[in-house]
Amino acid sequence: MRKLEKSLLIIIIAILMIFLIIFNIIKNGNYIKRLNNKNIELVWYTIGIEPDDMDRVEREVNNYLTKKINATIDIRFVDYADFTKVMNNKTDEGEIFDLVFTSSWANDYYPNAKEGDFLNLNNLIKEYGKDVYKALDKKFWEGAAIDGCIYAIPNQKEISSMPMWVFSKEYVEKYNIPYKDIKTLEDLEPWLKLIKENEEGVIPFYVDDSYSVPMFWDQLAPALGINLESNNFKVVNIFKTEEMINNLKTMRRYKELGYTNTKIGNAGDFSTKRFVTKADGQPYAEKIWSIKSGGEVVATPILESYITNGSVNGSMIAISKNSKNPEKAMEFLNLLNTDKYLRNLINYGIEGVHYEKISNNKIRLLEESKNYMVDYYTLGNLFITYVLEDEPENKWDEFKEVNNKSNVSQALGFKFDPSKVSIELKYVNTVLEEFTRSLYTGLVDTDEYVSKLINKLESAGIDKVKEELERQLNDWKIKKQTF
Repeated sequence: MRKLEKSLLIIIIAILMIFLIIFNIIKNGNYIKRLNNKNIELVWYTIGIEPDDMDRVEREVNNYLTKKINATIDIRFVDYADFTKVMNNKTDEGEIFDLVFTSSWANDYYPNAKEGDFLNLNNLIKEYGKDVYKALDKKFWEGAAIDGCIYAIPNQKEISSMPMWVFSKEYVEKYNIPYKDIKTLEDLEPWLKLIKENEEGVIPFYVDDSYSVPMFWDQLAPALGINLESNNFKVVNIFKTEEMINNLKTMRRYKELGYTNTKIGNAGDFSTKRFVTKADGQPYAEKIWSIKSGGEVVATPILESYITNGSVNGSMIAISKNSKNPEKAMEFLNLLNTDKYLRNLINYGIEGVHYEKISNNKIRLLEESKNYMVDYYTLGNLFITYVLEDEPENKWDEFKEVNNKSNVSQALGFKFDPSKVSIELKYVNTVLEEFTRSLYTGLVDTDEYVSKLINKLESAGIDKVKEELERQLNDWKIKKQTF
């Protein structure tokens, strides 16, 4: 009898244990299911000034994202002048964020990728980014590849560098200024003098914190590059070239004559009346600049358009090494670059509030659009955005044509590996941060400060960087000629 009771007890305990195991499996399965269904918030740092209506637009974006990929996005803006420094600090401090703007000129793509600050996206693209891979021109992928790996999704736009002088149409017409003939910095001088003497309260030449000297050089490393118009691969310190020094002296003279603004402006500030400024352009850029500035502008190219390593990587979005949700971040990037509704919502704001459609692919900006102005080229694939009412329907086809016809740098495809001179480059960049903005904008004496800059660059180890760059470039050239 006791044996029977003992056997029954064992059976009952075993059954209870089985039920307990099954219960835990079900419970854990439900937990995992709930976890998988949890709405994930992604943090995206981008460059520029946050528009007044950002929160309003972001709510609409997140309603859509929740339905599409069960995620939301927190878009955070950092201004142009501080972007690189701020993002370096955030990465070094281990701040958790998912997506970040990168380029050849801000939050530099190549060194960040090589140092592991950006994730290798190859597998993520295969799994979650198949659509975006098909959507972008192969030139962008070729430009983004580092030893066969992709570390950021390019923002599809114009692929060449197109610096332009941007003039107020009001003063061009008033004084019959032949703006299309103005190419060099020196060509501006008589017209800056005219505006200074006749237009009180107007800044003849508005210089913002993104200003750099327009030159025919392909910069391959900080302060080092090759001449785009030559057929050789001679690497020079750009700050030692006659072209650079003459441009800097001209800017200094303009500053002393009162032709430029007293305080260096912000790249996104259009509140100040000006005659001319410099901007990186694209086909039909005048329309966008006119809207942002609140007055009509006309523009003319400063240099011939060139596809360089810098221009190919001119605007990209990377996934941070600190991201806790890289798969969801890639899902978002895939959608951003292929979903027309989402891309236009982030680009132009809310239909009926910030813009109205006048045809299937053309829009008219409304009065409220002044509260939602963003830098379109930083926020994903431009080729799926609507065109504005005064732009041709085939605008993006013309972009593609320009991309196919632009001149190509002889060094296109070369990527400098900084690993052997990383310490020297760190010091070189620190020196450049100290000097370049004040030199570019004419705030300091050219001869004195160029001399100081060159001496400090040499102390920082720029000659060693130059030697390593020349070695790698020569090896690359030999390999290229072999195939």
